[in-house]
Amino acid sequence: MKINQLDLFSGIGGFHLGFERAGYEVTSWFSEVDKHAIAVYKHQFKKSTYVGSVTDVRGEDLPRIDLVTFGSPCQDFSQAGNRRGLEGDRSSLISEAIRLIGECRPRVFIWENVKGTFSSNDGADFAAILQAFVDLGGYRCEWQLLNTAWILPQNRERVYLVGYSTEARGDWGGVFPIGESSGESDFRNAKVASTLQSPGHAAGNYRGMNMIAEVISYTRSSDGKVTNRNYKDTANTLHSVTGGGGNTDQFLRVKSAKECGYEEAGAGDSINLTAINSTTRRGRVGKQKAQTLDTLCEQAVVEPKYNYKKVNETIEQNEGKFKKGEPTMMDLHNRNLMDVSPCLVEPHHNAASLFDGYRIRRLTPIECERLQGFPDNHTEYGSYEGEIKRMSNTQRYKQCGNAVTVDVVAEIAKRLLPLYE
Repeated sequence: MKINQLDLFSGIGGFHLGFERAGYEVTSWFSEVDKHAIAVYKHQFKKSTYVGSVTDVRGEDLPRIDLVTFGSPCQDFSQAGNRRGLEGDRSSLISEAIRLIGECRPRVFIWENVKGTFSSNDGADFAAILQAFVDLGGYRCEWQLLNTAWILPQNRERVYLVGYSTEARGDWGGVFPIGESSGESDFRNAKVASTLQSPGHAAGNYRGMNMIAEVISYTRSSDGKVTNRNYKDTANTLHSVTGGGGNTDQFLRVKSAKECGYEEAGAGDSINLTAINSTTRRGRVGKQKAQTLDTLCEQAVVEPKYNYKKVNETIEQNEGKFKKGEPTMMDLHNRNLMDVSPCLVEPHHNAASLFDGYRIRRLTPIECERLQGFPDNHTEYGSYEGEIKRMSNTQRYKQCGNAVTVDVVAEIAKRLLPLYE
């Protein structure tokens, strides 16, 4: 199915790639102001056409457009922002997108934004946006709060609103609701412990270690219940040990504003390192899931240390199947190859014993790409005026944090196929 897309606030092309993944042949005209995101988009989608800032785009200068997509700037709606809503300079840009929908009259348009859109200004902003879509005439609108965690191991709630022509075929069932079980199950639906493994590098002290209070051991019986806790145990390994009809495990006690003062993190759990000195922050630990990626990647993952020699030997044994040092996610998943990038924390006090068997490290750019559904190294290079340059990790984290989740877009796109037949 061939479609022409106008990709506004395009970022690194999550909407474009989502529709391709759903089986469409997409030709894009894209608008963005961040030069690094523009460079990645040009590098990955070489047949696309850059059309400048959204304020400068005019429908009369474009070919027939079948689809308009936009994840307009969300800072003024976000709970982490100043909640100025439509009065904010960035969020008001949605009016430019609505203008272009009116000028291009696409068969479908999709808007993505943060959960806070619903509550901004006591719901008045969302009502105003809906009214603006209705005032275009000739469109029906559906919307739903979708969570990336239904498909990939990242807890990321976003509002998706789909508008489509009132001339849509009468037997079509619409887009929503999309449920937790609607996403296709594949190896990416695995836990963080097995999914978030990728070659990376980083070094130096990491302030997140300040949040770890101590290592705690506990015994779990054969039925899975915790039968004993030892809050003074700082044994030199965090690997599970089987014996006596149950397992002896260990976890980290992470400082939190919960009533007990901490949350528990084990292998494969994520730790949110935002505002580490806050006395009111809670929900820092993501159980086998990453929390919502932001533009700074303030997240770490807890994992066992691995035998570097054994990993390298396994790579050499599979030399003909993949390049040394560049295992794919399936290689890592099936052959149990683990990330051997250095730890980002410097042990202190009882943490020295902790790191005999465990480590805490920041997510790598590749892991962030995977959590958003992008191919490995989608953000590694960009095209700057025709010159291909490597992207800094800072920019890669920012681009992934700002992106839409490709797999969520693909689920929506699949349901829109009947409108284009």
